[in-house]
Amino acid sequence: MTRRLAIRSPFLSLLLFIALGLAFAGNAAANGYVSVKKDGVNIRSGPSTKAEVIWEVFKGFPLKVLKKKGKWARTVDFEGDRGWIYASLLSKKKTLIVKVKNANLRVGPDTKYEIAATAKYGVVFTPLDRKDDWFKVKHNDGTTAWIHKDLVWP
Repeated sequence: MTRRLAIRSPFLSLLLFIALGLAFAGNAAANGYVSVKKDGVNIRSGPSTKAEVIWEVFKGFPLKVLKKKGKWARTVDFEGDRGWIYASLLSKKKTLIVKVKNANLRVGPDTKYEIAATAKYGVVFTPLDRKDDWFKVKHNDGTTAWIHKDLVWP
């Protein structure tokens, strides 16, 4: 009997190690930043189509996934609002949203560069590059410029 335990013990230890690794990996995947795949997607109060619609989001809107439950994801947005979204409506494409009233976009990654454009609160960009505390971003209208990390979320 002792011999059996000696044989099983390493096996059980390995299984436990694998299970913990999978649980950690699943949690890490659940806590990622995503964006919405299309316009007019509902954020709901619970993980069901019968749950109340809290608000509606548009294509590219960034969210952070807090946890998953079945085919649903509990998310939070840049204002701290939480809700549930059907997970297949989420994309792994990263986007950034302006979190200040007005943000200057510059031709280079520093305040010494001239202002190329301004963006208002809630405007979404696709990040192209990063240099220190600056993101090179692109807007759907084709505008490409640099914005400081403190002006956008996430």
